[in-house]
Amino acid sequence: MSLTLAAPGLTTGNAPFVEEARNRGELYITQAYDLYSQENHEAWKRLYDRIRPRWERYANDHFLRGIEALNLPPDRVPRLDDVNRRLQPLTGFQAKPVSGYVPGFLFFDCLRRREFPTTITIRPLDKMDYLPEPDIFHDIAGHVPMHTEQAFADTLVRFGDCAHTAVEMTAGVKNHDERVRRLTSIIRALSRFFWFTVEFGLMRGPRGIVAYGSGLLSSYGELQHAIESDEVQRYPVQIEWLINQGAEIDHYQPLLFVVDGFDHLFDLVDRLERWMREGKLDNVAPGLPEVNENDLRSFMDAGDRL
Repeated sequence: MSLTLAAPGLTTGNAPFVEEARNRGELYITQAYDLYSQENHEAWKRLYDRIRPRWERYANDHFLRGIEALNLPPDRVPRLDDVNRRLQPLTGFQAKPVSGYVPGFLFFDCLRRREFPTTITIRPLDKMDYLPEPDIFHDIAGHVPMHTEQAFADTLVRFGDCAHTAVEMTAGVKNHDERVRRLTSIIRALSRFFWFTVEFGLMRGPRGIVAYGSGLLSSYGELQHAIESDEVQRYPVQIEWLINQGAEIDHYQPLLFVVDGFDHLFDLVDRLERWMREGKLDNVAPGLPEVNENDLRSFMDAGDRL
C-alpha cells in the first residue's frame, strides 16, 4: 500500500515552489495561492486572532484604519490580488511577491516605484512567536496596512530616492576600495534608519505612545513589550543616533525611537538624504548590521549602469 504524503504547501523553510523559483534565479514570482495548505491557513488564523486585540491597544490609528481598508481575512492567507485591488487606489502601492531575500538596492528601488517586495510563505505552526526571516504575515499584516496612509507611503518612496542618491554619488569614485568603503557606510546608515523607523518605530498619538514599525506590529510578544516594558528605552528620534546605533535582530529591541508623526518621519528622510550629499553618512559607526556582499553588489551594479 502506498503512503500519500501531505503537500508541503508554502511553509517557510519548506516550500518547493519558492525554492525552485529561487534556484532558477527568479526573484519576482506569482503567489500560487492554490499551493497553500490547510496548515498554512491555520497558521495565519492563529497569528491574526491572537494579535488583533493587541493592535487595538498598541497600534497607531492609521494602521487600524489600514487593516479595515484592506479587509484582510482573519481565517486564511490573503490573496495578494485582493490586497492590491484595495491598496492601489489609496496610495499607488502594490504588494509584489518575491521568492526570498531582495538585495538592498533592488528593495529600495521597488519602494521608489511603490512596490513592496512580499514573501509568500508563512511560518510553521510550531514557530508562531519568532522567525528570523520575514513571512507573509509580517509583510502583509505588519507592513502593508501602513501603506494605505499617504504620508507614510510617500516616506517609503523617499527611502527609494535615497538609494538612488547613494548610487549616483559613489558611481564616480575612481578608487574601488574607497567606493566600497563609502557605499558600505551609507548602506549601513540606511539599514539602521529603516530598522529603527519602518521596522521598529514608535510614534506619539492621541492615545500616547503607539507602534507604527512593522516588526512590532507583526509580533504578538514584542508589540506589548515595546510599549509597556520597563526594560525598553524610548527616546525622541535623533538622526545622528539612528545612523550610528547598532541593530540586532535576535531579541526584543532594548532601544526604540519615537517620532511625532509621519510628516516628521518624511522630514527626517529628507534630512538623511541631505546628510548623505554632505558626506555625513560616509563614516558611520561600525557594527551591526553587517553589510552583506549581495547588498553591496546591488548598489555597485546600479552605479556601473549609470
